[in-house]
Amino acid sequence: MTVTATGPVEQTDPSAGEPGGVAVPRRSAWWVLIAGVIGLTAAMTLTIEKIEILINPDYVPTCSINPVLSCGSVMITPQASVFGFPNPLIGIVSFAVVVVTGVLAVAKVALPRWYWAGLAVGSLLGTVFVHWLIFQSLYRIGALCPYCMVVWSVTVPLLVVATSLALQPQRSGNAVVRAIHTWRWSLVALWFTAVILLILERFWNYWSTLI
Repeated sequence: MTVTATGPVEQTDPSAGEPGGVAVPRRSAWWVLIAGVIGLTAAMTLTIEKIEILINPDYVPTCSINPVLSCGSVMITPQASVFGFPNPLIGIVSFAVVVVTGVLAVAKVALPRWYWAGLAVGSLLGTVFVHWLIFQSLYRIGALCPYCMVVWSVTVPLLVVATSLALQPQRSGNAVVRAIHTWRWSLVALWFTAVILLILERFWNYWSTLI
């Protein structure tokens, strides 16, 4: 704030975009868009495969590759329709929102902070759901859906990006937030490593036959 002859004048941070909006780094904007497109494509493909199974129970989904990587084995389970309809429909709606958000961010439209906070909360709920599905796939169903795994792989990083944008103001004054932001991609890498190790351990009897 500066003072002139007529009184104090509010200065606007040029990096903050429009008043009340969040300045999204170009890389983050593109990541949101790409994650949305990948997730939406996977969700739509799963929905199409589910429809094919409903039409023809003998249909073999394109992602049924072997006894472990088998979409067909997963799609016919109750866990695939937790809320009474196919789970991919949730993905279609959710990732459509992410795609629109990504387009706006790439176009440098300054969305309000509450919007990014809402996206972060939605991503958190999606991440919780993803981990439940991971547990079900590994230890209850005993099979993995490749397209589902694509959704898993973009949901967690999306949570990281959305949360980082929502918490921008707290980075300078909160040591915990600053540390999490600094190590965010290392935490994502650890998550991917943990999931891969769990998959290897759970299905090692099968993987070992391929060596």
